[in-house]
Amino acid sequence: MSWTLSVTELNEYVRRSLSGDPMLRDISLKGEISNFKRHVTGHLYFSLKDDQARINCVMFRQDAVSLTFAPRDGARVTLEGSVSLYTAAGSYQFYARRMTEDGLGELFVKLEQLKKRLASEGLFDEGKKRPLPLLPRAVGVVTSRTGAVIHDIARVAGRRNPSVQLILRPSQVQGEGAAEDIARGIRELSRVPLVDVIIIGRGGGSLEDLWAFNEETVVRAVAACPVPVISAVGHETDVTLSDFAADVRAATPSAAAELAVQEREVLRAEKDMLLTRLFKSAHDALAVQRGRLDGLEKRLSAGHPSARLSAQRTLVTELTWRLHQSARETLDSFRAALQKQETALKSLGPQKALERGYLLAVDQKGAPVTRAQDAPDTMNLLFLDGIVRARTISKEMGDPFGGKDQKL
Repeated sequence: MSWTLSVTELNEYVRRSLSGDPMLRDISLKGEISNFKRHVTGHLYFSLKDDQARINCVMFRQDAVSLTFAPRDGARVTLEGSVSLYTAAGSYQFYARRMTEDGLGELFVKLEQLKKRLASEGLFDEGKKRPLPLLPRAVGVVTSRTGAVIHDIARVAGRRNPSVQLILRPSQVQGEGAAEDIARGIRELSRVPLVDVIIIGRGGGSLEDLWAFNEETVVRAVAACPVPVISAVGHETDVTLSDFAADVRAATPSAAAELAVQEREVLRAEKDMLLTRLFKSAHDALAVQRGRLDGLEKRLSAGHPSARLSAQRTLVTELTWRLHQSARETLDSFRAALQKQETALKSLGPQKALERGYLLAVDQKGAPVTRAQDAPDTMNLLFLDGIVRARTISKEMGDPFGGKDQKL
């Protein structure tokens, strides 16, 4: 007799069967962590693997808070817990209650050794990183033809600037031969004349899924690429050696497209701003040069012979005027002094005596006769209003204002 069950009933039956099996409860499980994720709720989701198989694991937040170390891909751990079924998805998984660290996994050790060796060769030096082109003619993309990466890049690039061409070089991104194919794709795109930047990438996955981008051949191809390379491998928390060798690491393929393709309207706005600044700078520079030219013209005009001659003429005119003014002031001073002397002389001269009724006797030669004994036979008597000629009849000596002495 067969039973007809719903999917829920079947999954629930399997879950109870697994949970009720004493062999699957309180067991310890050893292996290497892969594809580790910490959810925003605090739950831990990861895979535990060995050389031949893997199992999905979950550790809820109330158990994860007691961890004394930070789980990561490649770490070897021992889990304590039980096996059950997640009925909503029908997935068989291990529910870990405790986790202890056993050491690093072989793959992780291999990754760290390669990283150290390539870093010592300078493949990851920050000084070798090149800036991305502002306006690439074409963007080369090395990724799977059918994956979501190329669709995300095409969508973002088309929205930001449809004039930028995308050139896809389809590549295997996982499994045997993937690393060699990716390296060839990088070299082939770098030889395309229009390609100014290359994006390499794939979607998220475990350390094993992303391993091709950790291979030495890919890392060296990225480092040797003559055009800038953007690495967009996995999710934001995934890190590969290609990320270190690339000129720029993008958290997602969409972010890589945003880095490679600038938004056209933003570029136009920046162009307009730069043109405005350029015109203003040119205008200011011309104004400065014009001011210097005006200054030179003024200096040249001031040094021109005609200007210098005019300045000298002005100076001569001013000096002449100052000379005339000084001469006039000097003459006026002399004239005033002369008048003063003349007045003084007149006050002491014979004219004043004549005006008081006195006479002035002079001989025929014009010499004054001041003594009676020297009086000549004839002489001139000067009055205020004229001259009278007189003859000496007699002489009486003595003080004319006192008594008489004797007659000559």
